[in-house]
Amino acid sequence: MNNNTSESHAMTANEFTDVMIRVGIVLILVVLCFRVFNPFLNLMLWALILGMTLFPLHQKLASKFGGNQGRAATVMVLAGLLLLGYPAVKLSSSLASQLTDIHHAYEAGTLALPEPNASVENWPVIGKNVYSAWQEAANNLPKFLADNKATIESVIKSGLAVAKSTAGGIGLFMAAFILAGIMMAFGHGGSGATLTIFSRIAGPEQGPKMHNLATMTTRSVAVGVLGVAVIQAVLMGLIFILIGVPAAGLLALIIMMLAIVQLPAMLVGIPVIIWVWNGGDAGATMNTFWTVVILVSGLADNVLKPLLLGRGVDAPMPVILIGALGGMISAGFIGLFIGAVVLAVGYQIFMQWVAEHEEELETMPVADDAAE
Repeated sequence: MNNNTSESHAMTANEFTDVMIRVGIVLILVVLCFRVFNPFLNLMLWALILGMTLFPLHQKLASKFGGNQGRAATVMVLAGLLLLGYPAVKLSSSLASQLTDIHHAYEAGTLALPEPNASVENWPVIGKNVYSAWQEAANNLPKFLADNKATIESVIKSGLAVAKSTAGGIGLFMAAFILAGIMMAFGHGGSGATLTIFSRIAGPEQGPKMHNLATMTTRSVAVGVLGVAVIQAVLMGLIFILIGVPAAGLLALIIMMLAIVQLPAMLVGIPVIIWVWNGGDAGATMNTFWTVVILVSGLADNVLKPLLLGRGVDAPMPVILIGALGGMISAGFIGLFIGAVVLAVGYQIFMQWVAEHEEELETMPVADDAAE
């Protein structure tokens, strides 16, 4: 009997050793796969996000081509590259040419600045400072460069870093858009494979729910955060152009960035209103009209966001918004989507766990007070 016990213990120890070796090999394989895939992680995540967001539009376009998925994806990718790629290439080429001309003029000692227009002084917030610095540089550029050498070098380094980051971001986005087109062309098969993975992880009952939640949350954030930011920026930018606000395009871009990080657009709108009343040529009636219009457009996100964010998602809008903000703070721009999906899925799992406990309480027998 002791021999049998010893043999069973030995077999158990051997089985445990085998399991540990297998687990170790699997972990090593997972780590190696992650290290190989890591350089392409951002690219694949963006491609997946774009593919999931644009897939409904792709399906509508495919119906116009008799259900041809590949042709619809090709049209979407080519249209996207033309709309984004061509302007980016032209802008980069123009910027490079201008920088080359400025460098040649600086080396030849012929670099000069024109006198600033008087309207520059009326720019919102920064007008007086910009006008003063511009005037000083126009009067004596070499002295201005010498006096502000450290500041100028810092600005140039920051500008080059921003330009490099922007160029890399545009390149990443265009590559992701191409990959998204490939994903959309095989969207039905990819969706089925993803559903199978979710079902394998979460089970056949919860898997489809988690799959649908992740998909709808990604689309909700794309529309509710990015979509609202673009709508608000375009709307306020057009209003600024109609009013005649200087640098309206730049202000619209700032508004879009503020809206993405969930800061109020009125941070730009209020200085513009002040400029309208102090620097504009219109009467009190028109100034009042433009003030109301700016206020309405600046606060439009408070109406649009509840309508678009969380729409069709089985999770409350505040959960989606907190997840998007927290994800962006911790993981950058792509964290908008990752954070929202993770928090929405976590919220759903937690609430289901709570609901199961409530069902258990309901099925428990109630103690009879009279019997006691």
